[in-house]
Amino acid sequence: MGFTFPYNPFSGPNLLVPLVMFGWIPIVLYLFSRLPAQRAVVLSFLVAWLFLPQAERLIPGLPNYTKTSATCYGIMLATFVFDVGRFSTFRFGWLDIPMAIWCFICPLASSLTNDLGLYDGVAATLDKTMTWGAPYFLGRIYLNTLGGLRQLAVGIFIGGLVYVPLCLFESRFSPQLHRIVYGGHAFADFSQAMRLGGFRPTVFMQHGLAVGAFMMAATLIGIWLWQTNVLKRVWNVPMAWLVAVMFLTFILLRSTGALGLFALGIAILFIAKQFRTALPVYLVIGAIVIYLYINAETRVYFTDQLIGYLSEILPPDRVGSLEFRFNNEELLVDRARERLIFGWGGWGRSRVLLDPYGPQYTVQDSLWIIAFGENGTVGLASLFSAMLMPIVALFGLRYPAWKWTNPKVAPAAVLAIVVMLYMVDCILNAMINPIYILAVGGIAGLVMTPQRSAQEAGVRLSPTPRRALVQSQ
Repeated sequence: MGFTFPYNPFSGPNLLVPLVMFGWIPIVLYLFSRLPAQRAVVLSFLVAWLFLPQAERLIPGLPNYTKTSATCYGIMLATFVFDVGRFSTFRFGWLDIPMAIWCFICPLASSLTNDLGLYDGVAATLDKTMTWGAPYFLGRIYLNTLGGLRQLAVGIFIGGLVYVPLCLFESRFSPQLHRIVYGGHAFADFSQAMRLGGFRPTVFMQHGLAVGAFMMAATLIGIWLWQTNVLKRVWNVPMAWLVAVMFLTFILLRSTGALGLFALGIAILFIAKQFRTALPVYLVIGAIVIYLYINAETRVYFTDQLIGYLSEILPPDRVGSLEFRFNNEELLVDRARERLIFGWGGWGRSRVLLDPYGPQYTVQDSLWIIAFGENGTVGLASLFSAMLMPIVALFGLRYPAWKWTNPKVAPAAVLAIVVMLYMVDCILNAMINPIYILAVGGIAGLVMTPQRSAQEAGVRLSPTPRRALVQSQ
């Protein structure tokens, strides 16, 4: 049927794969016909990301057809059919500049400066626009209010609850659900699913690390929504019980990196609640910027000292994994500096051949080194600015830390923290998740939308009304 599993070329999809992939667009249309627009957008992205297969179909001259592109196509079509006036609400603003550079200027400039031709540049632009620009744009026009971001935060938490039994199943029996349902494993290297004497679930995502990051986000969001009284019950079950089950499941995922990010997120939220300051957020973002600058723009290598320090507090297998990543990154950075401004473009040109007599290349594990190698300093700066500037603007211009506990503001605040933690994870991994891009678009839209009332500003806000499914007060 033309679909392949990009992470596992040794197993082929069954007939269910094209059925659900092509059938997803009419399902999205149905959701828009039956649900409010914001809820339909959130549900479309979450269900697609959590349950559609890790499969893609190559389309010459167009972005590959994946579950992300299928969702974006479906929502765009549904907007034309049911809500065409929504497009006219978009106003290009200053926070949109980095994403525009990342999606439109970087891929075209990288191709042209490497003599890859205009066709390659246009194809790369379309691919990057569908992967990054489309979810961001949809977040801008649909989730640019506190209510829209609340829908997304609650949706992520409920998505995590739905994933709990699936994660527990794979923790016990190994990652098999993708193979059982769709005919092939989501990831080729099964050994990476074995960690700390057990199995690390993959479910229907591209890797166990992606599952760990998502469940970290769902757990952190659940704790904050519970502590700020945004939610008290879901499915008529007290939030305390649900958060406890979610946290225990998250621990069983055996993802040490996600555990570290979770601890950092809890510390940031605790400090904000107790001391009413967002200083830790700015320190973390500053640390990201300094790390990228030192590694990309200078010839200072401090990874050996970092590995020596981490070897005293982390298990040997985790230290070995980090050392492998850092050693590869040093080679990749030296290669990227040869095309410092716009990088090497696509087709693996930014990679380094390790064995001149065989196809052994350096491994590009982290998103930052991929962006730097393919699109240079301009690409690296625009990508991280697009994802982090809206967070700084949200907390610096709209909602300082003393407002984060307000039930109206709390979902937007914790979503911003989750996106920041995701960008910390991108220093080590390259798990692109459209849900976080959707959230950033909503945050950017919220910041650039003029404040119309005290209620929108989060001053003396009344509690959210009760819902039959999700109860607030």
